[in-house]
Amino acid sequence: MTDFKSGFVTLVGRPNVGKSTLMNQIIGQKIAIMSDKPQTTRNKIHGVYTTDDTQIVFLDTPGIHKPKSKLGQFMMESARSAFNEVDTILFVIDVTEQFGKGDQFIIEQLKSVKTPVFLILNKIDQVHPEQLLPIISTYSEQYDFAEVVPISALRGNNVQELLNTIEKYLEEGPQYYPDDQITDHPEQFVCAELIREKILNFTRDEVPHSTAVYIEDMTADKKGIVHLSAVILVERDSQKGIIIGKKGALLKKIGELARKDMEHLLGSKIFLQLWVKTKKDWRNQNRVLHDLGFNME
Repeated sequence: MTDFKSGFVTLVGRPNVGKSTLMNQIIGQKIAIMSDKPQTTRNKIHGVYTTDDTQIVFLDTPGIHKPKSKLGQFMMESARSAFNEVDTILFVIDVTEQFGKGDQFIIEQLKSVKTPVFLILNKIDQVHPEQLLPIISTYSEQYDFAEVVPISALRGNNVQELLNTIEKYLEEGPQYYPDDQITDHPEQFVCAELIREKILNFTRDEVPHSTAVYIEDMTADKKGIVHLSAVILVERDSQKGIIIGKKGALLKKIGELARKDMEHLLGSKIFLQLWVKTKKDWRNQNRVLHDLGFNME
């Protein structure tokens, strides 16, 4: 019998480079929400990839950015702390974007860790292969990467090769989670995130970042139907109006799409109720942040 290998891998990078897309591609199911808005991920999302002889626990961290609120500060600390908790670090970049100050900032953070760092060139399906060498050269001048792996997280190109490369860096270890477990987050957390994803996709300007979602109640009846009540938190009444939409149309659309994702995730029929509440400046209130699951200490 072959030795079982296990380990922890964190994904870091600027906001919106495809970290959550890569996580979902590896796990084979949506556990991290995706949006074209920066700072989509707020907590460290743990995804579990298991084969017959390997288990890799992935941490999808918030994109590293300059914080503008206590929530932003929490997100930054969350991303940084993951550097020292893992066996390898995947520094994900978007090859369609120029090397910038954000990349330089992350590289400076990486210079203080001893963990092997892989350079992951994402979205290779959007550029000509000849464009990759200069990009690799630019980043390699800044940092001595243990591995360089070009991928397309969305299409799945070279993702299996990435997993094979990660396995080489893992040591013999225990199986932390059962074979069929794909995340260590409770179902309520993932359901709340699925609702927030729809809000991100249908709103713009300040509304997406002023929004939080929490599950008030989640119970199953005798027929196995899951009754779920969720609250969407906003900072201003005007934002509340935007999310509800004309005659409640947008809120209904958000609910319908989120419910479909939840039913796919849980394998059960879902009865979903959504409420929108205004809580002024909640992103800077420690108590509210704590209640939402952000440990601000």
